[in-house]
Amino acid sequence: MKTITIFKSIVACSIGMGMLSGCLNLDEELYGRLSPETYYQTEEEALSSVVGVYQFLSYMSRAGGDGWRVSEYGTDEFFCPGHASGGWYDEANMQIMAHKITPDNAALERVWEQSIFKVIGGANAVLASMEASPLKEDLKALIAETRALRAYGYYYAMDYFGNVPLFTGAKVDANNLPKTESRKAIYDFVVKEFTEAAADLPSIKEVNRASYYPRFTKEAIYTALASVYLNAEVYAGEAHWGDVVTMCNHVIGTNAYSLEDKVGDCFLATNEANSTEIISSFAVDPSKGVDGNEFILYAQHALDQKKYNLPFAPANGYCFTDEALNRYEEGDERLELLEYGPQYYQDGVTPLCDDNGNQLVLTTIKDMVSAQDNEGYRVLKYSPVGVAWSGSKADNDYILERYSNVLLMKAEALFRQNIDLDDALELVNQVRRRSNLSDWDELTLKKIEEERAREFIWENQRRRDMIRFGSYFTDTWFYKTTVTEEWRGIYPIPAIQLNNNPNLVQNPNY
Repeated sequence: MKTITIFKSIVACSIGMGMLSGCLNLDEELYGRLSPETYYQTEEEALSSVVGVYQFLSYMSRAGGDGWRVSEYGTDEFFCPGHASGGWYDEANMQIMAHKITPDNAALERVWEQSIFKVIGGANAVLASMEASPLKEDLKALIAETRALRAYGYYYAMDYFGNVPLFTGAKVDANNLPKTESRKAIYDFVVKEFTEAAADLPSIKEVNRASYYPRFTKEAIYTALASVYLNAEVYAGEAHWGDVVTMCNHVIGTNAYSLEDKVGDCFLATNEANSTEIISSFAVDPSKGVDGNEFILYAQHALDQKKYNLPFAPANGYCFTDEALNRYEEGDERLELLEYGPQYYQDGVTPLCDDNGNQLVLTTIKDMVSAQDNEGYRVLKYSPVGVAWSGSKADNDYILERYSNVLLMKAEALFRQNIDLDDALELVNQVRRRSNLSDWDELTLKKIEEERAREFIWENQRRRDMIRFGSYFTDTWFYKTTVTEEWRGIYPIPAIQLNNNPNLVQNPNY
């Protein structure tokens, strides 16, 4: 939101979105107070509210949002232990990490109401007003943009909860509440909405990259479709590997994207609108009160305040263990984004010590309930270097999709079809070379899965990947010590939603 005025001014110009924030339960009459009777009279009015829907969707990528955490909890790359010094213990999170989730899980309820259905409800209300506007024909691209945002909301709903209500109106009849639809029906809806939205969106080649950033382009939605198709067997019981390749080719064929020199370059506060790798993201500007990136606050050790001269002490929360660290090969430049073992100042020589002169040495987690403050390795993907801070909020934009994912999705889809195997190998090797690794001579599904895990650690990809590859169920790791039943691949419908709407049906076995 730093590069175009309308996005910079989100707080001032999204008054309409404020009308949406409190009316998003399925048992309530309204998703929002915007309605066909309060239609938009200018394109700027409409865009201001579309910006607000982007803001809602950003909660699925932000460090402080349960939408992101609930995806990462339960994988082998993300943990948040309670600490012996106090803080961080949360039974709802522990349930998810142990694959022992119950319908009364508070984190899942927050994801349903405050993240996913806020996106859907907000988009529904904005769409109703644009469809009723006398400017409707001039708002065609904005309508497509909002449909894509809503489709993303349903994508997450389908991915997390499987069988959910499908509703596209601005108002809900309290006497006729939406009913549960099958995961397959939601999948079909998401594919249709993404496909039709892409047709009316501009290509990255048709816009000024810097001034249009960070809004969706055709290529952003083609990438989303590739991701949906990649998991189609999970969602709909049908393979769509060929469609994955087609969508990826739409993006690759523009020649508008390329890998940055290093993975970390995508996550710098100074390299967002001009990045050749970022396909879709959520812009923040904490200096103007427009959200902020708090990965450093939530994930880093308190002593990193000294290391990076931060205006606050990080809260020592999110971390990972040996399972993820041991996937990386010696010399992998992506290790530069991870903090483990003895810690030093940025010069790499001066030990990072506490006030008593003891050097910080980060170890793997030994105790999930009462961990020591040095337990758990850290991911420093969003760099604090060059950041303009506003309290604990950084101005690094949240990344949703990167070009490296397009390359790896296409490679996997080719390999699974047993076609163009040399091309698939070269695509994976492009990603490996970028991180200073040697080429592979052959691929296996396990190698593809692990390369994705190395490339996308903490980017909200791992849970979908583990479910697709099966390792989510069959593998064990720290704090998840037994094989998981496959029905746990979707979360339960929150109990409070079932109480509020008797037309909803709980997922099997919950």
